[in-house]
Amino acid sequence: MSKNITQHVYSISKSDRLKNNGHQAKVIWFVGLSGSGKSTLAGNIESVLHQKGYKTYILDGDNIRFGLNNDLGFSKRDRSENIRRIAEVARLFNEAGTIVLSAFISPLESDRNQARKLIGIENFIEIFVHCPLHICEKRDVKGLYAKARKGLIPNFTGIDSPFEPPKQPDITIKTEMESLEISLKNILEFIEPKLKLE
Repeated sequence: MSKNITQHVYSISKSDRLKNNGHQAKVIWFVGLSGSGKSTLAGNIESVLHQKGYKTYILDGDNIRFGLNNDLGFSKRDRSENIRRIAEVARLFNEAGTIVLSAFISPLESDRNQARKLIGIENFIEIFVHCPLHICEKRDVKGLYAKARKGLIPNFTGIDSPFEPPKQPDITIKTEMESLEISLKNILEFIEPKLKLE
């Protein structure tokens, strides 16, 4: 980082934006294997919140790699940088008073802890979308597991690259056991009280 830069402080604060929006800003971080249901849950939760008048935005793994992170691969170093950049973007949205729904595999506990620290513990809600590997493979809507099993996709999470389940997630959703409706109900019941202004 250059020594010749200075952070500028603007007159409108985050609390001003929250009052204008009428709700708290949180980063809701969905963690889980490919095919576990992260993007489906994030999309449905956003739809419900949007209909209720909340200011929301989704950050999704594939979409981010089309643009901001299109220079990154899937090495351990690149994965960590991927999560770092996403956390920085999520922090900016949070400062703007927006509820961010972040759907990324984010396989390493250390990277998730870095994201939580960067965004702020008070702003960060971690949702573990739990689904066994064999169920995710059966779903395999993108055909990625099949390619990884054939060696066509190296460093694929759950196959030849590790996934570290969250040690203390704020809430765990078991998509192999719960219907989408029940999962959404459980998530909304958990997060909505945290979105109220004090």
